[in-house]
Amino acid sequence: MKQIANIRNFSIIAHIDHGKSTLADRFLQLTGTISEREMQEQLLDDMDLEKERGITIKSHPIQMVYTAQDGQEYYMNLIDTPGHVDFSYEVSRSLAACDGAILVIDAAQGIEAQTLSNIYLAMDNDLTILPVLNKVDLPSARPEEVGMQVAELLGVEPEEILHCSAKTGEGVVEILEQIVHDIPGPSYSGKTTTEALVFDSVFDSYRGAIAYVRIFEGELSKGDKIKFLHTNREYEIVELGRLGLKRTSLTTLTTGQVGYVICNIKELDDIKIGDTITTIADPSDTPITGYKEVKPMVFSGLYPVDKGEYENLRQALDKLKLNDSSLTFEPESSQALGFGFRTGFLGLLHMEITQERLRREFNVEIITTVPNVVYHIILKSGEERFVERPGDLPAPGDIETILEPIAKVQIITPTDYTGAIMKLCEEKRGNLDHMEYLETTRVNLHYHIPMAELMLDFFDKLKSVSSGYASMDYEFDGYSADALVRLDILINKEPVDAFSTIVHRDDAYHIGQQLTVKLKELIPRQMFQVAIQAAIGSKVIARSTVKAYRKDVTAKCYGGDISRKKKLLQKQKEGKKKMKSIGKIELPQKAFLAVLDRNS
Repeated sequence: MKQIANIRNFSIIAHIDHGKSTLADRFLQLTGTISEREMQEQLLDDMDLEKERGITIKSHPIQMVYTAQDGQEYYMNLIDTPGHVDFSYEVSRSLAACDGAILVIDAAQGIEAQTLSNIYLAMDNDLTILPVLNKVDLPSARPEEVGMQVAELLGVEPEEILHCSAKTGEGVVEILEQIVHDIPGPSYSGKTTTEALVFDSVFDSYRGAIAYVRIFEGELSKGDKIKFLHTNREYEIVELGRLGLKRTSLTTLTTGQVGYVICNIKELDDIKIGDTITTIADPSDTPITGYKEVKPMVFSGLYPVDKGEYENLRQALDKLKLNDSSLTFEPESSQALGFGFRTGFLGLLHMEITQERLRREFNVEIITTVPNVVYHIILKSGEERFVERPGDLPAPGDIETILEPIAKVQIITPTDYTGAIMKLCEEKRGNLDHMEYLETTRVNLHYHIPMAELMLDFFDKLKSVSSGYASMDYEFDGYSADALVRLDILINKEPVDAFSTIVHRDDAYHIGQQLTVKLKELIPRQMFQVAIQAAIGSKVIARSTVKAYRKDVTAKCYGGDISRKKKLLQKQKEGKKKMKSIGKIELPQKAFLAVLDRNS
């Protein structure tokens, strides 16, 4: 039991760019987990995208051995987590495997939106929280001021908050000592059953799907027959071990330990994050609480720019899904864009990261349709449906109510920008819940805003009106009914499915007018007139017309009878009418790209 008492399972939580990955690097150096030769910046963030953006996209657990000042060795399992709200489920599962969390706050920037969100997640998991002020060596640092904010938020004394500079290593040893003294070791109830929480999984081309687990009760050994309680599938353990910079094989993982389990699982989908593993020999009937299915919140169509790249895009999505089980996709076709995939994401950042990885790692150029959300439709017949695509919306006469997903949004901003931000939120159909002052110069605004309004340009506009100082966090907060309609764009009376969108009735005319005017600029002139219409059901609410090329067929008629000219004009008119009925409009690529980026 002494070994259990010397285990510390903890996580580092922080807002983006507050120094979480740099602090992890210092821990790895000070504990001798890596040599100076192996050391590189942001070691646990191994994707180029992670390093460029300063964010953690995929968590990387690692074990360190630290000899404390009391002379004892402690096994420290750092269960790294992503920082962004889009990956909050992965964060919550990682925290469920921990006994404590280090809360890192930038001493120059202070508390930000995601800082609060992560604190609440840690509190929900009943973790011991160690507050740390980072970057205290910066000239712009305000340790006393920010320390008072943190002390008030957590209900601790300001002198209890540790100060450090993760970049220089100042104060990092004190954090390791605090982890030893303040974060409790794993609890042990003495149950005879085996229970292990799956907090993450990865896919290895040679070994199949690998589960990362924390043992809560009992032990797992090589050769054990195990069962996943939620998927109800049984496997045999072929290898298990601890997680260093590389996997190290062991024969047994016991209570309190964190490690990996390999069972020759062929599909990553067969391992569900949050699932419970038990053994056939010492089975448990009660799963560890907190498991839920990850549901995508944002949907978008991905189409290859070159139609011949369809198969390459499918293979690229298949490979991405191996290491990102939250990504969902299914084939779909569009009259305008050809064959592609309807893809589901956890949020906007997840969508952006996936698109960037497709371009960089797989060299696939894609067109993305306007991101939209899942609507809950109640029909007059009483039937309920969930609709992901505007084109799947039933006829207006059949719909009783359309409910849209609502986001609970938290915005922290300097008070100088409060008015501009409140105006922006009102334009986006937001309702103010409440506001609170963190200090005399910073305010925390709580809004309820429809998810669809956040999808297009909300974050960009927020950064613009606040000169980049505001930070935002959001989470799904249920469905709400509103006056929503499907806006269709018709080219010569033929609807173009890629342009369909669901909008609020009050905004429909304005958006329809915008789209038709924009398309008029982008669609090249034809030998016949092209009508561009925006319609709600059968009612046209906006129209633009691309004029036809015209030849002056009466130019050769000098003088003479007017009936001759009329006859020629009538013949031209009939020819253009016939051309219009059989002519096809080739919509240029830039028309789609411009309409998908509604800001342009």
